[in-house]
Amino acid sequence: MKTLERFLIKMIIIQAIFLALSQLIHIWDIFPQLYELAQYEGVSKTNYSKILETFQQK
Repeated sequence: MKTLERFLIKMIIIQAIFLALSQLIHIWDIFPQLYELAQYEGVSKTNYSKILETFQQK
């Protein structure tokens, strides 16, 4: 059980490092294509649209 816990802790640390690196790459605009893709997908802007109701209200 101890080896499994060590493995999980290492995986969490590795995931945190990759998350921090990916955030820095996005902030520093190292790959402009990724920024354009995020804008195309609508991820970087905080646009909220109304939800269309598909059910009739009685």
